[in-house]
Amino acid sequence: MIEIHRALLARGAAVRVATQGGTYEHALRDAGIPYDVLGTGFSAERCAAFVRSVPGIGPTDQSMWSDDELRMYAELEAAYFREHNVTVAVTGWTLTALLSTRLSGIPLVTEHAGSFLPPMFERGRLPPPSERLGIPLERWLPRALRQRIYNAGASRLTIYTAGFNRVAAELDVEGIPSFVALLLGDLTLVTDVPEVLGITRAELESWTPKDPSRYRAGTRFVYAGPIYARLALPTPERVERFLADASPVVYVAITSSSAELVRAVVGSLRELEVRLLVAATVHDLADLEKDGRVLVEGILPSHAIMPRVQLAVTSGGQGSVQTALASGVPLLGIPLQPEQHANIALAERQGAARLVSQRAAGTAALARAARALLDDPRYRENAHRLRATLAHIDGPGAAADAILRLT
Repeated sequence: MIEIHRALLARGAAVRVATQGGTYEHALRDAGIPYDVLGTGFSAERCAAFVRSVPGIGPTDQSMWSDDELRMYAELEAAYFREHNVTVAVTGWTLTALLSTRLSGIPLVTEHAGSFLPPMFERGRLPPPSERLGIPLERWLPRALRQRIYNAGASRLTIYTAGFNRVAAELDVEGIPSFVALLLGDLTLVTDVPEVLGITRAELESWTPKDPSRYRAGTRFVYAGPIYARLALPTPERVERFLADASPVVYVAITSSSAELVRAVVGSLRELEVRLLVAATVHDLADLEKDGRVLVEGILPSHAIMPRVQLAVTSGGQGSVQTALASGVPLLGIPLQPEQHANIALAERQGAARLVSQRAAGTAALARAARALLDDPRYRENAHRLRATLAHIDGPGAAADAILRLT
């Protein structure tokens, strides 16, 4: 959002920023961006609970926000839009905007769907997840058949939507017909490139749904290209010293996850002759600093860190995947949900990444994958090739242009 905000301002747009507050609110202050907090703001405890509720971590029968929160924020946001004459709303994971923009009658732009896109699964191109699909006799099914079943069923998922639909009915606005629709705005910015996604610009931007009932009316896509955070944060001095050492560094930045997963990953990677820089963000992981080979910090400017390490380990969100590839660094991805799995799998197809399932995170399999990424120069060569592809693309600028065409 900060990158898109900068691009909009550079084009002379009038922009306001509103947030529900919380753990990363300081990033707006650090960037010098004026903003308004709607409601009382998320406490640290509420933020931690929210992380435990997101797709891939939380139960699928809930909607991350309570019904009362969904109703409150939808009404607060709609009132804010009306008060400030907002003509288009842009959001990342503030999914309450799916309701508030319908209440206020303005279009919504999103950028968080990653590679989990209808034009992908309608063409059968999403890889099946590493976790079980839950279909009969699945363990004996060929991978190609699992992939066909997964792609055919992707648009039918309704996980995480129940609360949104209860509140939408109360507010008398359009609901969320599928999990995929939960990820999409009226206009969805695709933060990837045709070379990686495998879909031409013309194909993507002329898409019409095979089953319109699974999507909200008017859903469409536009290529923007990579958009990832360049946080206005200094690299802490002790991190600078850590990175200055000549021995290899692996950067572990599995942020919106459980602390247990991060601990398991670090435990596996300790088997390698590398040093580990861990971005703990909301987790208290200081006890991992046992022998000088592990350094734990809070929120770090990943765009400045990744070019200086030999391997990045993330959960595979679009931002972290793009930061790694734009830095020319191989990626080891441990996906928590379908979008992350697709992002990593596409980078893996390009020869710049390896995908490891959550259940293998604390095992020797993760260490073997990391060793392969570190030892085989082809992974870094392919990451460098993708870096050259991404270097000339102004993703935030293209996003801003697409947004302004709606105003």
